[in-house]
Amino acid sequence: MSAAATPSESAYRPADASPQRRARSRYTVRQWAVRHARFLEQVYMHLANVFLKLHPVWQAVGYRRAELPVKFVEKVVKVFLFDCRMCGHCILSSTGMSCPMNCPKQLRNGPCGGVRADGNCEIEPDMPCVWIEAWRGSRQMAGGNAIHTVQKPVDQSLRETSSWLRVTAQAAAEREANTGQNS
Repeated sequence: MSAAATPSESAYRPADASPQRRARSRYTVRQWAVRHARFLEQVYMHLANVFLKLHPVWQAVGYRRAELPVKFVEKVVKVFLFDCRMCGHCILSSTGMSCPMNCPKQLRNGPCGGVRADGNCEIEPDMPCVWIEAWRGSRQMAGGNAIHTVQKPVDQSLRETSSWLRVTAQAAAEREANTGQNS
């Protein structure tokens, strides 16, 4: 018999390449974001104000042309911090900086009935329930009661688009409508 190792035994695998280890690191960053929800809420508010001030630039360039570079930056930031799924309907400011799209069932309005006694997900037992994390994060935020707002279903046609630009365009339109009414 040959003493040669099987491919699975001889293949090099870095210690941090296992799916479980990668998943744990994502949970670690997500949990950091929830623990710092108040700080991230303030950063988000400043960013929203900057984007609103840039509305004339977005209009001049064209929101459609600005989509690709803004989406790239948004995706890098949000995937790292929140394990974002780029659903196009970001509600992090309502859910304590915990992205509900990380729920394996993609529940947008609260936890299912299967949350384990340790607070972990029934489908992914090593993952903390997204909604328990959302509640914890929302309690730290100034707008923490927004978690009670019932969310609409996700419009799948907006997947992989920038919610930052969409929110900016909506806020600019509302602002313009309000200034038109006050005149």
